[in-house]
Amino acid sequence: MKKFKVDKIRIRKNIAESAAAISSLSSNIDQIAAMSSAIIAALKAGRKVLVAGNGGSAAEALHFAEELTGRFKSNREPLAAVALPADCTALTCIGNDFGFDAIFSRQVEALGRPGDILVLFSTSGNSRNLITALSAAARRKMKTICLLGKNGGVMAGKADHELIVRHGETARIQEAHQAVLHLILDVIEQAYTK
Repeated sequence: MKKFKVDKIRIRKNIAESAAAISSLSSNIDQIAAMSSAIIAALKAGRKVLVAGNGGSAAEALHFAEELTGRFKSNREPLAAVALPADCTALTCIGNDFGFDAIFSRQVEALGRPGDILVLFSTSGNSRNLITALSAAARRKMKTICLLGKNGGVMAGKADHELIVRHGETARIQEAHQAVLHLILDVIEQAYTK
């Protein structure tokens, strides 16, 4: 059996592309600050954060919510956040009875209140279940934040706040989204630990 040879040049290329995608966020500092401020204002007003995404973006949604309810770096009060992809019984019930496109919007309709925040992660901006969740949030008079990729897709321009990582590869977009969520969490935590 032929031994597999690891392509170290490919690894180096991927590291460089990841670093470039994250470095490009320097041009989005105003958006990151505005997103952070919107979340802080909602939380300080007693509102909550709902978060959603699909696949790897669902993992980022769970990560964001757990850092708010738990902690990021410092001990501080727990902050109200719900990761909509986390409840497999809700996902399968809603998906079975209403279709996959409703798995998040139905939860937004049930849990969302005026002044709450909906944060959506999407590398394409074209996921029907996130588009319908965005519409449901608007009807509920919630504030919306979209972290998107590529050209932003259908979701571009539809949220109160958005940041588009303009890269063609899903992995690089997700890596940049993770950097953004850490940047936002750091700002939020500073507002609660001073």
